[in-house]
Amino acid sequence: MTIAVPATPALDARIPGSKSLTNRALLLAAAADSTSALGAPLVSVDTTAFREALSGLGVRVEPSDDHLVWHVTGLGRGPVGTGTVWCADAGTAARFLPPFAATGLGDFGFEGSDQLTARPVSPLAHALRLLGSEVTTGPGGRLPLRVRAQGLDGGALTVDSTLSSQFLTGLLMAGPLMRRPLTLTVPRLVSRPYIDMTIALMRRFGAEADETAPGEFTVRPTGYRSTDTPIEPDASTASYVFAAAAITGTSVRVAGLGRGSLQGDLRFTEVLARTGARVETTDEATTVTGTGAFRGGFTVDMGDISDTFMTLAAIAPLADAPITVNGIGHARLKESDRISAVEDNLRALGIRTETGHDWITVHPGTPAPARIVCHRDHRIAMAFSVLGLRAEGITLDDPGCVAKTFPGFHEELHRLFPRHRVPTAGLLVPAEDRS
Repeated sequence: MTIAVPATPALDARIPGSKSLTNRALLLAAAADSTSALGAPLVSVDTTAFREALSGLGVRVEPSDDHLVWHVTGLGRGPVGTGTVWCADAGTAARFLPPFAATGLGDFGFEGSDQLTARPVSPLAHALRLLGSEVTTGPGGRLPLRVRAQGLDGGALTVDSTLSSQFLTGLLMAGPLMRRPLTLTVPRLVSRPYIDMTIALMRRFGAEADETAPGEFTVRPTGYRSTDTPIEPDASTASYVFAAAAITGTSVRVAGLGRGSLQGDLRFTEVLARTGARVETTDEATTVTGTGAFRGGFTVDMGDISDTFMTLAAIAPLADAPITVNGIGHARLKESDRISAVEDNLRALGIRTETGHDWITVHPGTPAPARIVCHRDHRIAMAFSVLGLRAEGITLDDPGCVAKTFPGFHEELHRLFPRHRVPTAGLLVPAEDRS
């Protein structure tokens, strides 16, 4: 499909900090031996929930007045005490904090929203039991989860990471607080870039963590040192403005996301390049420019960057041939069954799709007006908002769910693409008629 390409300079997108980096850095700083400063953290529903959950474990987190820096006073160990921790909708809180609590001393409960309770925690609970902790879960191996903590010895075990890499991440980050080295063997790992990110960040805080053999990770009981850490813009969130540039024939630049990024989701730009977009990555920034073509006719494995598969699938109807995404079975266990949610919404738009357990094929077509069912899932809302820049009559049943990771998403999309329609709730009006 061909689109007109205006000769304009790149627009600088205002992308908030990475949720993945913010919550990992919060935990590592909480376990460190002194006070750490986190620069430009993401301020959103999920990160605020994680920060408040840490407070429930006795960790002091003090935001600056402008929230541009969060000061975290580390415990230098696992938490001590008793209490119930509210995780809200934050999957990272439910997967990262129980291992941290298990390295301490006390009795800690973890509860969450109905949406979070529907997501499994049994692989994590099983691993913690094998490491010597007393752990109970709710029906079906779900929240609420209770940890009676007396520290963790460490040792060797095999981890089921096929449902979520967050289970492995939580155990890895707890490793330096155990009494002896921890060795985790992972027969099959999904979302590998998130593990690489975790290990790189752990090393910044003084941990000794290595992949000692393929699929085998060893962490030594070194503890953590406090460190000041800048937070990169969120690469998953950047996927929406990059995709919007590709389908509108404009150019968008995200500063702070360059060659040295810790985030694997920046590889989404490689997928956009296959559709015909021009991608430039320097040490300082990444720029995507729509070239006037949006090509399909390919299959891509997005298992390692599954948080961005919806971005591609939502705009795939605009391509000139079908696009198939595979390797994404674990996306069915996120905030929603994301494969089914994408399929159902595309079909509501009149777009032909086929799906299997871990794949989806989207055929070209002209989207009809429809109301997108977001399932309280921020990524569904943001992905279909991008399609709405090129398709008439798309609205969202829950535009506010974007606050989970990007409270100002709709405003930023309108700022960058004022000549296009930005889907929200209710009726859409032409950009020139908006106040």
